[in-house]
Amino acid sequence: MPESAPPESRPGPEPGRPDPYQIVQSSPEFQALRRRFRRFVLPLSALFLVWYAVYVLLADYAHGFMSTRLGDSNITVGLLFGLGQFVSTFAITTVYVRWANRRFDPAAERLRRDVEEQLGASEVNR
Repeated sequence: MPESAPPESRPGPEPGRPDPYQIVQSSPEFQALRRRFRRFVLPLSALFLVWYAVYVLLADYAHGFMSTRLGDSNITVGLLFGLGQFVSTFAITTVYVRWANRRFDPAAERLRRDVEEQLGASEVNR
């Protein structure tokens, strides 16, 4: 099976033909798709990183608080924070997948179809 050529060794567009990648990148639809993606992903990523940093800082500097036992069990605040990291990771993944399936993927599919119609599928898939 042949390997895919690295981007720098791929042939450019034929002389006189526009580069399909530049056309797509400069299209208003693509720019709107990028903005939509960034408006969703960047705040969610920042929120998770802050949550993770709080956990790490508390674990390092608030030993007494993190080792506080809850009731008569061996469960501590630190254990709950640690498990919360896993829960929040799965929650963020679930939220992103639902958002992408509902809002992002249909718009990306429409953009792909429009580009293929404008440029021809052979040009886009080369």
